[in-house]
Amino acid sequence: MQAEKTDAATPANGTPIDVSVVRAAKFQTAPYEHIVASGFIAPEWRDVLLKEYPVVKKGGSFPLPTVKYGAVFRQLIDAMNGDDFRHAIEEKFSIDLTGKPTMFTVRGKCRAKDGKIHTDSESKIITVLLYMNPSWEDQGGKLRLLRSNNMDDVAAEIPPEIGTLLVFKRSDNSWHGHLPFDGVRRVIQMNWVTDQKYVDHEQKRHRWSSWLKKFGGGY
Repeated sequence: MQAEKTDAATPANGTPIDVSVVRAAKFQTAPYEHIVASGFIAPEWRDVLLKEYPVVKKGGSFPLPTVKYGAVFRQLIDAMNGDDFRHAIEEKFSIDLTGKPTMFTVRGKCRAKDGKIHTDSESKIITVLLYMNPSWEDQGGKLRLLRSNNMDDVAAEIPPEIGTLLVFKRSDNSWHGHLPFDGVRRVIQMNWVTDQKYVDHEQKRHRWSSWLKKFGGGY
């Protein structure tokens, strides 16, 4: 992870995340196992984390080792990768994630072609999406949890505003996607996955893709 020096002051509150909102969130089983929680990022951390979010000018996902970000943003990632958050997810989903590797990617630029319906790969156990946009008015870009492979078969729609957290258990019917949007749409994706080989393969693939994107004019 390429943390770089930053002039941003660390807020007085010692942690950027509020795991209590995860524990308080209602566990949903339809259309598949998931929770949605708002206020996951402590209010005093929001402005500095928006400021330190990696600059991603190209579409697609970028592994953290391929982007630059500040030390305060690193604190957010470390907190999400910590035992307290993992335990909360384990309790919520009745699952043991001990020893399961994690993988982080970030997005910053949404293209009109993004958001196609999918279920995530079978190697992903739990998907965490943490949105990092100050506000959201556009209908496009709101993630839809779907009952089927049909964008209009909507069970829930989630605006990608800062501190909004979606966590779901991957399954063969964990359909999700969003209507087209072209512009800035920031989201951190974290996954617990089946094994380290998958992480290594995905990071290698993403690094190659990232290199091509940079070659095409920066990311």
